[in-house]
Parts: sequence; C-alpha cells; structure tokens
Amino acid sequence: MQIVTDSAADLSPEQLEGLDIHYAGLKITLDGKTYESGVDLDPITFYQMLTKTESYPTTSQPSAGDFADLYRKLAQKDPEILSVHISSGLSGTCNAARLGAEMVPEANVTLWDSKTLSCPLGWQVEEAARMVKSGALMKDILARLTEMREKVEAMYTLDTLKYLIHGGRINHITGLLASMLNIKPIIGVEKELGKYIQLAKHITTKRAIYGMADLVAGWYGLGSKLRVQLLHGNNMEGVEILREKMNQMFDCQWLPTTPIAPVLGAHTGPEMVGFAVSPMSLFEV
Repeated sequence: MQIVTDSAADLSPEQLEGLDIHYAGLKITLDGKTYESGVDLDPITFYQMLTKTESYPTTSQPSAGDFADLYRKLAQKDPEILSVHISSGLSGTCNAARLGAEMVPEANVTLWDSKTLSCPLGWQVEEAARMVKSGALMKDILARLTEMREKVEAMYTLDTLKYLIHGGRINHITGLLASMLNIKPIIGVEKELGKYIQLAKHITTKRAIYGMADLVAGWYGLGSKLRVQLLHGNNMEGVEILREKMNQMFDCQWLPTTPIAPVLGAHTGPEMVGFAVSPMSLFEV
C-alpha cells in the first residue's frame, strides 16, 4: 500500500524520517510567478516575500490530471493507494483526487477526507504511513484515521484578517468590520463539514493566544496530558508565548514546531500562530 497526500499537510522533517509519502502539490501565485508549495517555495522565504509585497497570493489545487499521473505512476509499483487530503470543506483537492482516480482503473485508490488541514492532517498522514510500514490492513488504518479525525483539534489566531478576506475564506463584510475593530479571532475547524469556525475573539494577539489555551482547558481540563504541535507563519515570538502558557496549564508532549505550509499561509498571512492538540491517551498504547 502507498500513501498520497497534498502539500496542505504539515509535518516536520523529524516526523517524515523513514516514511514513504507521496505528495500532490498545491500551487501559489504571487507577483506574477507560480510556485509549488513546499517544493520550490519554502515557508520562511514565502513569509518574507509576503512582508515585502502589496500583492495578495492566490492558490490552486492539483488538477484531476495531476492526480491521475501520480496514481498511474504509483500503480506500477503497488496499485493499493490510500490518498489522504485537506478537508473538502476548505478545498476542492479531494474532488480532484476522486476524478483523477477514476481516470486510472489500474489503481485501487481509497480516498480519505481528513476534514482538517495543516498539522492535524499531517498527523493523519504520518499515522497512516507508519501503519502501512507495520503491515496494517486498510480497514484498520481507516478506523484509526476516523478516531484521529474525531479527537484531534486545531486552532489558530492571526494579526490581520486581510488574507482570509481576500482568499474568500470568511465573509467580506464580517471580516472588514472585524478588521476595523482590530479583532483577533480564534479560528478552528468544525468536525461535520470540515469548515472554518470562529471559536472566540479578542482585542489583542496576546490575549487571543492565551484564549486558545483557555479553550483547551475547557475541552480537556487543567493539568491534562496532551500531545501538542505548534505551527506558525514566521511568528516565533507568538509560538514561545503560546508554549509557555500551555506548559503552565497542561502536561504537554511537544512535537517539533513547524511553519505552516505556504499554500495555507497564503490565506492566513505571516503572523499566524496556532497548534494541533489531542489527549495524549490517543497515542498511548
């Protein structure tokens, strides 16, 4: 069995080590030039570019043909493919993968809608790849991914809403009013459709960062043992504030901090800070 995902899955180099994962690239266009996220445009360079331009980036998903080419190539080695992708509520990537799979009858493609993105998507991809390596069956992998999809949470806050507004990820009027009031939202991903939801809002970024930790306390309780991975848009100061607050409130097992993929950062901007979190019991055998 082979694992396919897309470049909206955030995984650190340490997590990827020893795993065989194939990527369908999402693309970014900025200042008239198109890049493949994570291939010819790394996160730090991308966020530096954002701070130096007045232009807004645009993104595009892989085409059905791109997926078909990838599946066809992989099927020559092993036709059993599990394709794990960014939420269908946030991108058309899953649908493009489905259409691509229909074009390659020699490949037995199982599609999985993660209903999330970034690190939580990466966790599902990593788990699937590790289970494949250990010889697990498809039904067992899908059962595990279902459990993770239900129990792993993600949230983030950001300094400006202009990228979300421009990318059509939030209502323009609502976003404009929030920007005028300098509101700092906490944004999560709901489970049913995998779409963005506002979990809370604050008047400063620091209060929003503290507010994320407070939300986690409401879900799991103070002192809970948690698995946490911090992510950011070139905002290490915000990351360290969040890490300190989480350490004060919880017993955290930290995964390596990672910058958010450029194709996602195109909609959140360079100051975003957030994390993936779950009860540690989800990963304890």
